[in-house]
Amino acid sequence: MISASLNAYIAVSALLFAIGFLGVLVRRNTLVIFMCLELMLIASTLALVAFSRFNGTMDGNTFVFFILTVAAAEVAVGLAIIVAYFRKKQTVQVDHINELKN
Repeated sequence: MISASLNAYIAVSALLFAIGFLGVLVRRNTLVIFMCLELMLIASTLALVAFSRFNGTMDGNTFVFFILTVAAAEVAVGLAIIVAYFRKKQTVQVDHINELKN
């Protein structure tokens, strides 16, 4: 079995984070932006687990537990807001969200 190096884990984590970041910047659909934000969270947790594994501690794994807990709460609240907005306006495009000010 070939063991991956820390550089390989960090490279994959950086790639996932970059894809998520570009998705947030480029996309106009609220659901896609939401998924890209989740991808960025997963990239950060991958980096934390990699550093934790290569340092021989459990600190990174503890942080990952809390990050995933916050992400679950974010998904529940975020999707509820998106569904409520879709029911009202029949669209989830970011360009129309500033209509909520009225």
